[in-house]
Amino acid sequence: MTLLKTPSPSSMEVEIQKTWIDYITPYADEIMTDHAGNAIAVLNKEADFKILLAGHCDEIGLVINRIDEQGFLYFDKMGGVNPKAAIGMRVHVLGFNQTLTGVIGVNAQHHGGIKGDFDVEDLYIDCGAKSKEEISAHVQIGDLAVYDRQPDVLMDRYITGRGLDNRTGQFIVGEVLRKLKGKEIKVGVYAASTVNEETNMGGAYFAASGINPTIAIACDVTFATDYPHVNKNKYGDITLGGGPVLAKGAPINRKINQWLEAAAERLDMPIQYELTPRMTGTDADKMRLTNKGVPVSLVSLPLRYMHSPVETASLKDIEDEIDLIVDWILHMTGKENLNPLES
Repeated sequence: MTLLKTPSPSSMEVEIQKTWIDYITPYADEIMTDHAGNAIAVLNKEADFKILLAGHCDEIGLVINRIDEQGFLYFDKMGGVNPKAAIGMRVHVLGFNQTLTGVIGVNAQHHGGIKGDFDVEDLYIDCGAKSKEEISAHVQIGDLAVYDRQPDVLMDRYITGRGLDNRTGQFIVGEVLRKLKGKEIKVGVYAASTVNEETNMGGAYFAASGINPTIAIACDVTFATDYPHVNKNKYGDITLGGGPVLAKGAPINRKINQWLEAAAERLDMPIQYELTPRMTGTDADKMRLTNKGVPVSLVSLPLRYMHSPVETASLKDIEDEIDLIVDWILHMTGKENLNPLES
């Protein structure tokens, strides 16, 4: 819950990285950081065969781009913000010298409301300031804001809140490393809390370029389709509680998926599939194209209501994904051949 409560809009991940480092340090042989802001926990660094697990820590946010004379704040998107989900939300404005509470204002229905297509430039934040001078003592152009939404648990089954995309992945890669600590492993494990995925995926590029892994796996979220009004014929059938999701498509190394499927079979664990024909839209895309090329896979957590203040995931799916990756790594010999043309 601490990770979910810590603001981490893309480009402003320092505080959540410090929190993650504090949590993972007792279980790591070494903690590495880089100029992008990634935090990487390492086990068995001496091994030649290196597995990089990447879970990005940044969340979508709002970036202040104008302050009017009345003290209202206008903003742009920092990542894939849905403007319709923003209407009427309370926000925390992470000002340069103070965090302020604000609300995203909207015309009352009595005054015509908000009609038709609109985007974030039609919205604004009201922090209660009476002038540009007053608000400018706390907020400047380029400061960020996030929804003021605390995590909750639904029916002791699901977790809901903002930024599950992808601080759940950040948590998962850390928990994998924690559970591997003290076990006999024959490969090097690099659990990376990466930055900037929601905006440019640059953190993953820095991490993979610096580590030069043998294999890289992105641990991210994907679209659940088990709620009303979703076209399953178009978007597939992915359910909360149905298990981790493996991607299939051109970017994915088939051998890695086969090893993950073998782990699921050993654990008698259900798994699901999604299609990523050309690109995955995750850190896997950047990691794959570093150095001389890195074989990648994508293991995702089913998520409802992506990029909204009420993203929702299954607690069981989170635990299953951790157990799946742990079992897979424990069965790796470090001599596996990733070449699909060779047995």
